[in-house]
Amino acid sequence: MTQMKNCIHFDCNYSKKLFTIAIDIGGTLAKVVYSPLCSNTLCFDTIESARIDDFILLLHNLVKDHNNNDYQTTQIIATGGGAYKFYNLLTKEFSNIKSISRFDEMECLIKGLNMFIHKIKDEVFTYNDIEGMKIIQHSLNSKEDANNNKNIDTLIYPYLLVNIGSGVSILKVESPNEFSRVGGSSLGGGTLWGLLSLITGAKTYDEMLSWAQEGDNTNVDMLVGDIYGSGYSNIGLKSTHIASSFAKVFENRSSSTSTETKKDMSNELENLSIDDNENPNESSRITSTEIINRRKTEKSFRNEDISKSLLYAISNNIGQIAYLQAKIHNVHNIYFGGSYIRGHLTTMNTLSYAINFWSDGTKQAFFLKHEGYLGAMGAFLSEVE
Repeated sequence: MTQMKNCIHFDCNYSKKLFTIAIDIGGTLAKVVYSPLCSNTLCFDTIESARIDDFILLLHNLVKDHNNNDYQTTQIIATGGGAYKFYNLLTKEFSNIKSISRFDEMECLIKGLNMFIHKIKDEVFTYNDIEGMKIIQHSLNSKEDANNNKNIDTLIYPYLLVNIGSGVSILKVESPNEFSRVGGSSLGGGTLWGLLSLITGAKTYDEMLSWAQEGDNTNVDMLVGDIYGSGYSNIGLKSTHIASSFAKVFENRSSSTSTETKKDMSNELENLSIDDNENPNESSRITSTEIINRRKTEKSFRNEDISKSLLYAISNNIGQIAYLQAKIHNVHNIYFGGSYIRGHLTTMNTLSYAINFWSDGTKQAFFLKHEGYLGAMGAFLSEVE
């Protein structure tokens, strides 16, 4: 994985003399950006949104550790869906705080991304398995750079932001203050997390990514070579291209499921707790991690291989959607943000490959070291710029 620094240098505006905590509460993760007074340092933290009580405790600890437990000189800036869903909880838990403000999620995403592009050195990069990681310099670190701002902007704008959180939002950005949402998808990080937690029993997103890094998807996916015996060069498909995700699972289960195995599965279903008032036939419609694991033993499927297969499936889908939107809107630069990526090399390579493959190399995928904090960063800047 790429290295994301928990704290970075940034010249902040402390004229209000307030300790600012910016939060972005998404469907899967809650992100925090804060800067201790007069430190010229930005710090980052994150926690699962489902652990909202732990997240509230984290915010209290930040006030205690970095502002002497002084709530009267602390402000919370919130964005994301959770800024509205948990607003009453925030006002209750932080009744003595100076203020709690909410800002539009999409505006914060763009504001945060533009700041990272223009003002943080070594933040933006490209990645693929062949060339590795290459830093892209667009930051303005001198007066000369600032004078050349218009020239730099012509290289950056317009661009697409593909923000991959629980779901996917795609925004076309014409300038620092002009953008529109042009598309999206319900298949995002929440999909990967949900399905893998059900199928593999993984407890954390990082555990799933670690498995995916070590997995071999060819044990699960049907490749072009499995169908043709070689590549399909007439249409540009290599033998290693995925023809159908997870197809080998059905193929192997169909050929290996025995009467005895089916009987054991039936017995297992009967042992599940079912309400007496429910139709017993409903038991055949129940799916649990335990049952899935039992099915996996019919033909050995490793969690690592399953994780890589599903990661490929969702990432390739996002990559193709992003390319199609870039083609429709005549955009060449595509920035991928959101906590789905997490600096994971396989994920970035898959997205880069998809963009390069479908565009014949005419469009470029870009990544950020703090890709999951765009919204929280934008919220922070909305009050301290």
